[in-house]
Amino acid sequence: MKARVAVVTGGNKGIGLEICRQLAAKGLRVVLTARDEKKGVAAARALSKAGGEIGFHPLDVTDPGQIAVLATWVERELGGADVLVNNAGILIDGRSASVLSVDPEVFHETLETNFFGPLRLSQALAPSMVKRRYGRIVNLSSGLGQLGEMGDGTPSYRTSKAALNTLTRMLAAATRGHGVLVNSMCPGWVRTDMGGPSASRSVEQGADTATWLATLPDDGPSGGFFRDRKPIAW
Repeated sequence: MKARVAVVTGGNKGIGLEICRQLAAKGLRVVLTARDEKKGVAAARALSKAGGEIGFHPLDVTDPGQIAVLATWVERELGGADVLVNNAGILIDGRSASVLSVDPEVFHETLETNFFGPLRLSQALAPSMVKRRYGRIVNLSSGLGQLGEMGDGTPSYRTSKAALNTLTRMLAAATRGHGVLVNSMCPGWVRTDMGGPSASRSVEQGADTATWLATLPDDGPSGGFFRDRKPIAW
């Protein structure tokens, strides 16, 4: 049986890089994608030396043309993607920013990466999963997107993650009964460029739930929101 193929966005550093490592260690064939080709190639090579089958493909998730090229290449060269991990994300408004004053363009830029990127990628790759009756889609969200805990601060980031959670629910409904499982997860506060050095969790801890969701058995959950492999409220 050929190895399952996993596409991971934003895979050149942080949680995305660790997800690539963990998936490769489980025997998946990983396509590490990133905007920066030089950094992406270097990351894929470094991981490959440690073992596992990991290749690089350039991808800016805000570019529909690049998404189309990736989807065509994966289908032609690898027989389609079995797993999609929508990890790429940006946070460009700080905790002190308020919804009352943030420029709407910040919302637009954030949503392009954090919501429209996963939407376009899912639309490009999920139909093949449905056809082959196997797929796993994992959306890296955040507790800041939980409606029950919603507040001010980082307003565009919060909005994008709440929208991503909504997308998760819709994708799960659209693919139900076709062997495709779609879930959101919160990695927690992780020591990355985004989380900063004072964060309480390692990248290994942050990536674990994503790897678990990417390799769920056929009777696994779909349409859920998880942290540390346990359901959390929307």
